Amino acid sequence: MIKNKVYIHNMEELLTLKELSRYLKISKPTLYKMVEKGKIPALKIANQWRFKKEDISTWIEKQRRN
Repeated sequence: MIKNKVYIHNMEELLTLKELSRYLKISKPTLYKMVEKGKIPALKIANQWRFKKEDISTWIEKQRRN
């Protein structure tokens, strides 16, 4: 039972390309280009890009410092 809760919790932390583009207020094509160039942390699951919310928060903080 606990494993299921952890699994569901982890899934909630993942954002789709569309969700992240809305969050960052940039177009999906721009975000896709950033992903392809390795400029933003991402992972591919079943041929679809996903973004761990915690990784994106860390990335945003690093962008602020630069």
